[in-house]
Amino acid sequence: MMNSSDLQKKAAGEKAAELVKGGMIIGLGSGSTVYWFLKRLGELVNAGLKVKGVPSSLRTEGWAREFNIPLTDFSETQILDLAIDGADEVDPDFNLTKGGGGSLLREKIVDANAKKLIIIVDESKLVKQLGKFPLPVEIVPFGWELTSKRIAELGAIPQLRVKDGEVFVSNNGNYILDCQFERIPNPKELHKQLKQIIGVVETGLFVEMTDLVLVGSTGKVEALNRME
Repeated sequence: MMNSSDLQKKAAGEKAAELVKGGMIIGLGSGSTVYWFLKRLGELVNAGLKVKGVPSSLRTEGWAREFNIPLTDFSETQILDLAIDGADEVDPDFNLTKGGGGSLLREKIVDANAKKLIIIVDESKLVKQLGKFPLPVEIVPFGWELTSKRIAELGAIPQLRVKDGEVFVSNNGNYILDCQFERIPNPKELHKQLKQIIGVVETGLFVEMTDLVLVGSTGKVEALNRME
């Protein structure tokens, strides 16, 4: 029996699959809502839809193979027709916090190279301002303590991500700091400041990238278009 959050994620994911057209090369995002998109896309592929996907994480790659979605990579294609991804937070300007699952760098590479980015979320992910969810920042392991100290100087409380008693290592062999800022009034500026710190590989702030947000709510899916 699925709870209301899972039902909302399922609705958003399945709605996104309807936007995929034959012949498209699609960026496959990461996370629990994307699972439902992949499951539905796999059904469409098995019914004859011809597409290829570029996965943004090893977990997504596993799901895609499970659902028989043909895969490709950036050695074969440089531009994606569409990317479908989830988010941890979405603000009214369509700025995102991502990386709760640890795939933020690969997700950003995939999403930034798509002609159109569609974000799929349940309604709990919509916020008035980013910051309540700790901001994931991917960093190189060497000297991580120094990098953490520099990030703290920007007003954050950084926490090295640990999973199952071990330091979490991303698909790229890096560490992740979950940085509690409380509020992020200027995501674009904060992203710039963080990227200037030596040791920071990428931030979980996705700014000015999203074209459409599909929000799953009870019994329906709302489509929000970015205002130009």
